Amino acid sequence: MIKSIGFIGLGTVGKHMALNLLKGQLELSVYDRDPKNVADLVAAGAQEASDALTAAKGKDLVIVVLPEVEEMQAALSEENGFIEGIGPETILVDMGTHSLDATLEIAKKAAEKGVRFLDAPVWGTKEHAVNGLLTVLAGGDVDIVNRCREVFSFFGLNIIHVGEIGDATRMKFVVNLMQAHIMEGLAEGFLFGEKFGFDAEKILEVLESGGITSPLMNLKGRRIARGDFSRNLALKYVHEGLALTNEIAKAKDLKLPAAEAVCSVYAQAVANGYGEEDFSSVIKSLQN
Repeated sequence: MIKSIGFIGLGTVGKHMALNLLKGQLELSVYDRDPKNVADLVAAGAQEASDALTAAKGKDLVIVVLPEVEEMQAALSEENGFIEGIGPETILVDMGTHSLDATLEIAKKAAEKGVRFLDAPVWGTKEHAVNGLLTVLAGGDVDIVNRCREVFSFFGLNIIHVGEIGDATRMKFVVNLMQAHIMEGLAEGFLFGEKFGFDAEKILEVLESGGITSPLMNLKGRRIARGDFSRNLALKYVHEGLALTNEIAKAKDLKLPAAEAVCSVYAQAVANGYGEEDFSSVIKSLQN
């Protein structure tokens, strides 16, 4: 049974994942570069770790939600890489979104140490994380996934085993592609409709009547209509995910013309200064 957890990375989504884990009366040791995020978790009942290695050492389960470069440094550092503190009795779960090369590199290092590893990026926004409604895409040994299901259920509504290590990262690329397209397409639809005098609410009403909308379009569409661009998923991360998808498509000699065009729109939005805002702010970039 999993009782003690090391949690490394308390960003927009990771912080709320960790807070939800505390509801399960689990022993939680946390580490993040931002002391405020750590303080918030400590106030909720977590233990503070001085570094990633300390957070990971001797735990039943270690969850990592870090940007790729930061995670590679924290995992593989010769001085205090957290993989050095993990033994065969611990399960290591990478829940960030990275390139396939980075995921497989960490999986390789874990295997060399005899550590059980899951490739399990989460999908969802800050709101999903707050309410325990994330989707967990899990790649690896199904028996290990099943051992982790109870823990994952504290922050994940859907826990989907998609295949072997690396397959969850591959599936996340599909997700990145689709959500970026949907948001950019909705933004263009709103701007086009507004030229005819229709407001966003009326456009959504019509789209819903024909089954065109999705939960994402409904949520983001109504926020756009209210002028609410508060960050749930940073635009810069959507752009990075789509850029990775395009790189893989090119490597496989696959032409994705719409993905290339949409990626350029997000790249311009980042250049226009909207990278730190919610990815729905792509519409503001198109308006300029």
